[in-house]
Amino acid sequence: MPPDRVLVVDRDAARAEALAQCLRAAGHAPSVEPEGEVAAAALTTAPGDPAPDYDLVAVHLALPGLDLALLRAALSAGGATPPDSLAAAERRHIARVLEHTGGNRRRAAMALGISRSTLLNKIRKYGIG
Repeated sequence: MPPDRVLVVDRDAARAEALAQCLRAAGHAPSVEPEGEVAAAALTTAPGDPAPDYDLVAVHLALPGLDLALLRAALSAGGATPPDSLAAAERRHIARVLEHTGGNRRRAAMALGISRSTLLNKIRKYGIG
């Protein structure tokens, strides 16, 4: 697995470099940018452009002029996403519970608060392996 490319945004050069050193020691590839505007430009992509060059961003939230609402909107993938259907959420939850119980269907049914036969019907319905 390649190292994560991390953008560290902080005006305090010593703090930014200390974080970058920790990230390097953990096997990541950090870049330090002291100016929020330059970092924002590096993260901005137009529709159809390739993704930014970074996997992670570490931002000092006390940067002057940092608009937290704008940051929150920029970090959300494409804005608000429509919610999953109830069936999709149920399928995902059943799969996670089965994973948690190591595939033990009796224990999964107990954890879900349903009978084993109901769980088996849902497993067939959703095609859970």
